[in-house]
Amino acid sequence: MPVHRSGLPRIRALATAGAVLLAVLSLPRTAVSAESAPSAPPRGSAHMGMGVLAHDGRAGLPTARSAQTEGVDVSSHQGDVAWTTLWNSGVRWAYAKATEGTYYTNPYHSQQYDGSYDVGMIRGAYHFGTPDTASGAAQADYFVSRGGGWSADGRTLPGVLDIEWNPYGDACYGKSQSAMVSWIRDFLDQYRYRTGRAAVLYTATSWWKQCTGDYAGFAATTPLWIARYASTAGELPAGWSAYTMWQYTSTGPTVGDHDRFNGTLDRVRALALG
Repeated sequence: MPVHRSGLPRIRALATAGAVLLAVLSLPRTAVSAESAPSAPPRGSAHMGMGVLAHDGRAGLPTARSAQTEGVDVSSHQGDVAWTTLWNSGVRWAYAKATEGTYYTNPYHSQQYDGSYDVGMIRGAYHFGTPDTASGAAQADYFVSRGGGWSADGRTLPGVLDIEWNPYGDACYGKSQSAMVSWIRDFLDQYRYRTGRAAVLYTATSWWKQCTGDYAGFAATTPLWIARYASTAGELPAGWSAYTMWQYTSTGPTVGDHDRFNGTLDRVRALALG
């Protein structure tokens, strides 16, 4: 009597499928996920508010206020800026990115920083902080030595620490809330030591809550520049009852990033003088 073998082809097929599955599972994780992982922008390309739309969205524009003074902030993304056009549109103050981390200097900084001054604006410089690459003190030194200083000429604003979402990786740069607060304190303390001025702090409330635990300890001595693209500045980080500056849009004319100083031009000059 012949042996019945009708189940053998099915067994062989299952064995083959199992071998293929095991082979796939044994591949290195990077080989499987490399194509699907989004690529980070190049180091040095960060600028004020680049994470605001993605995290906080946009909800209208503010109404006109006579007690506020229009400003702009620029980086290498804008290249050579048409400062005369901005002046004629009513812009009276400007900040230009100077540095990032301890590895990048804005190649357009001179045209932007000096150009705004030459048309009559009150100007300043900002630093994009990257707490995962170097200490706060080291980055403050790098900033001051490469365009982020201050002079008591009445036309130069104190430097700004731009601290917000990490465009290159983890939103909080891999730091705990307490470690982030310590890093920011090191930057602010070193900037004051080098220049004699308190730096301005630029951030968004949602990031501040997430990455510092809504720390309130800087508010007494540090002017706040809040980022929120809406009809009002909204909730401020803990400790601050008012903002000094407000970045309210990334889609303004001539230069996208437009800001309002919370006061008349005389108050802008007062901040510059210290």
